[in-house]
Amino acid sequence: MNLQDSKLLVTGGAGFIGSSLIWALNQQAVDNILIADFLDSSDKFKNLVPLQFDDYIEADKLLDIVENKPAQLEEIRGIFHLGACSSTKETNVRYLIENNYEYTKTLAHWAIEKGKRFVYASSAATYGDGSQGMDDQRPEGIPQLRPLNGYAYSKQLFDRYALRQGWLDSVIGLKYFNVFGPNESHKGEMRSMAFKAFDQIVQTGKVRLFKSYHPDYKDGEQKRDFLYVKDAVKWTLNLAEIPTASGIFNIGSGKAHTWIELVKPLFDLLDKPVQIDFIAMPEALQPKYQYHTCARIEKWHRTLKSAGYPTAVTPLADAVSDYVRHYLIPGKTLGA
Repeated sequence: MNLQDSKLLVTGGAGFIGSSLIWALNQQAVDNILIADFLDSSDKFKNLVPLQFDDYIEADKLLDIVENKPAQLEEIRGIFHLGACSSTKETNVRYLIENNYEYTKTLAHWAIEKGKRFVYASSAATYGDGSQGMDDQRPEGIPQLRPLNGYAYSKQLFDRYALRQGWLDSVIGLKYFNVFGPNESHKGEMRSMAFKAFDQIVQTGKVRLFKSYHPDYKDGEQKRDFLYVKDAVKWTLNLAEIPTASGIFNIGSGKAHTWIELVKPLFDLLDKPVQIDFIAMPEALQPKYQYHTCARIEKWHRTLKSAGYPTAVTPLADAVSDYVRHYLIPGKTLGA
């Protein structure tokens, strides 16, 4: 898909990754974009203020057009379906199914039937505790994954549906790992630990991290695959542009870092001594907690490299520095 010559639809376009994707498109002088989202009482509309796009529509209105007036969307050539309820703490699973699974099915059926490029956000949370591996090169293994919360299950359902429908030969599903960076301030409790730790250090001089309840991991040494949002959206667009790219792709750095490794640079950037308090993890969270996530990135790396795209990953310390210096301290969004 040629991004410069295509009318694009971005769902979740006011959200964290969605607005970052639109910023990345604007960097390429692409603004022929229709945005769909649910603008609520949060401040996420501010993510859109500096961005260039053609039009905005509420997500429920989009669904009505897809189902009843699809001719209005005939110009659309590519869909980046990034809209979802992404809260891992949401307990209304019926809502998650309707919003994350049924909505995605409807949009995907329309896109595929009309021959439009369809790129959707799955999630690394579908891997559950990781006991079944985190391999994006074996689609037949998707049904064996065991998500640990309702959000992850709703994402897993669509991955399974796409597999059964035979769509993974044409669509792209992206399993984003622990993405952090500008434009996430509206996410409340679902903000990244980088953002939360920055706030905690500014307000109290300390960071609170969960204690470990796993004998193989010391407090603060639980590991995550942290990925800067600028890398995440760059690779998303690169994959969409490659005609032969299809299937599930892990979108991560391929390296696992501890929570301590994530927060220590924040103290240095704020010129504060390192002070970490380890606090009890809520009992309800303990059986659902992931102690180690790390993306296998051979697939996206090979796909982008063979097409001539750069594959360098922003080192964690550099990403944290860019985030703090250019966005968190001045209080700016991308493009502002």
